Amino acid sequence: MTKLSVNINKIATLRNARGANNPDVVRVALDCERFGAQGITVHPRPDERHIRRQDVLDLRPRITTEFNIEGYPSSEFIDLVRLVVPAQVTLVPDAPGQLTSNHGWDTKTYLDFLTEVTDRFHEKGIRVSIFVDADPEMVGCAARTGADRVELYTEPYASMYSKDREAAVAPFVRASEQAHRLGLGLNMGHDLSLENLRYLHERIPYINECSIGHALICDALYLGLEETIRRYRECLNP
Repeated sequence: MTKLSVNINKIATLRNARGANNPDVVRVALDCERFGAQGITVHPRPDERHIRRQDVLDLRPRITTEFNIEGYPSSEFIDLVRLVVPAQVTLVPDAPGQLTSNHGWDTKTYLDFLTEVTDRFHEKGIRVSIFVDADPEMVGCAARTGADRVELYTEPYASMYSKDREAAVAPFVRASEQAHRLGLGLNMGHDLSLENLRYLHERIPYINECSIGHALICDALYLGLEETIRRYRECLNP
């Protein structure tokens, strides 16, 4: 079964626009679980423009599915994740002011750094996933860090999907096969939607988890949150 993890950053963005607690991030997370989400993802950034440190602390005791915290492994981020001890941490190479994740790690260049960080999270029993491009070499070096999974950055697939879906998915199939051969778990994330998700899963049936936020929240404006989650799960487990 491929799990659906709902990224709730956009809920926090909406809340922060007015400064109060509407919508309530914790309540929405619990509703996502109630409606069928099998995980909750958050990406706290240093400027707290969406998910805040306090949100992470508030969510941890309430989440009953898998809690995934993603972010750049600064000393502050590492300390927060080791304090909270989620099911999974996803390491992304974002600069502090970056709008959104737009590339994976160069795991060859940062092999020693990522190995050290992975070890620190493993000390707490936290599963580690490394965000990489669909490049078999980067997947191979990610395996050398001792990480448990890779998350493939799927924006290139989403961008090309409407023009040539076979060409769009081909590098992801190759990278996924490399991960599979090396015994790595496999996650996917970024710009996945109801339009392109089913085909990706059909071509790569052994994905462990898809983390989806922006498109899912946009769809929920029209379909409602419960129906949206049902449709995304149906794409992954028809």
